[in-house]
Amino acid sequence: MTLTAPDAPALERQWVDGAREGDVAAREQLAQFCHRLAFLAALQLSGNREDAKDLAQDAMVRFFASLDRFDTGRPLRPWLFRIVRNLYRDRLRRRRIRRTSSLDDDEHPVQMQVADGAASPEDCTARHELQRILWEELQQIPTHYREVVVLRDYQDLAYSEIARILRLPRGTVMSRLHRGRQMLRSAVRRRAGSPAEEDDDA
Repeated sequence: MTLTAPDAPALERQWVDGAREGDVAAREQLAQFCHRLAFLAALQLSGNREDAKDLAQDAMVRFFASLDRFDTGRPLRPWLFRIVRNLYRDRLRRRRIRRTSSLDDDEHPVQMQVADGAASPEDCTARHELQRILWEELQQIPTHYREVVVLRDYQDLAYSEIARILRLPRGTVMSRLHRGRQMLRSAVRRRAGSPAEEDDDA
């Protein structure tokens, strides 16, 4: 089922309520939906598929273990992403993350952006190459910048939601996002052979 912006929160609440009440179908829908979100977030943070699979699995265990404490008056995704982020941070401290995978390391490449069906083959190739460079350079910027870029630019969370997840002031979130984007722009320009530009406001 494809979720649209207006009905997604209500449907998520229905799944949570159903899962709490023992509805097997609701629990399965919730698990599938959240596992995909957790895997993508973990992959974008870690850059490695095997670590992302492990992180997503651990996140789902923790997610359902604390489901009864979830406040259904709040959005589901920020809570889930906080779980993923905390698990990722824990693993970083144990030096178990291997940021070595590419976008195309198996038969199921990760699509970081929606492809434009009207684009020419040349444009698609150029866009794919840009996505590959962005993916690789995203793994190189410091974690505290990368996680803000992931949550804002790839997961499309609001600044207030990111601030709650990371337990940071909104202003710190915005400054880290600005700096992270600057790092990525500079890296992409360098890889593409373009002259460096002065930092500007995003």
